[in-house]
Amino acid sequence: MKNIDLYTDGACSGNPGKGGYGVILDYNGIKKEISQGFYLTTNNRMEILAAVIGLEALKEPCKVTLYSDSKYLVDSINQGWLKKWQSNNWYRTKNEKAKNVDLFKRLLLQLEIHNVNFVWVKGHAGHPQNERCDFLATSAINSEDLINDDGFENI
Repeated sequence: MKNIDLYTDGACSGNPGKGGYGVILDYNGIKKEISQGFYLTTNNRMEILAAVIGLEALKEPCKVTLYSDSKYLVDSINQGWLKKWQSNNWYRTKNEKAKNVDLFKRLLLQLEIHNVNFVWVKGHAGHPQNERCDFLATSAINSEDLINDDGFENI
């Protein structure tokens, strides 16, 4: 398996509001950047989507170290929340539905393909790749090619 470093970040202007994600894939120093902006979404959706898009971009099963400044994303995996929500028919608690289920389902599919280690990094703390992903995400928000986040439900 190839070893890939995957750096991700999501951003929102307003929450909900215009949003975007930034991704850097790094394989042996060869880097690929991906970003996209959306008309209306949330920060958490962009954080998850960044991870999903990065993993979906891989053309074969890989060993991935995924770096994110989103505790929500990293803890959902590392603390086992995502598996718990899935086993509870996508409920966080007895009465509270889990959010972002469409993206978490896509993430789970990727976790079946790739061996992924999720690592939290402190955001806006000078981590070069995290800063670059933030730049990509915020630039995507201000781009001319915003698209709809079809899974977003403004409730």
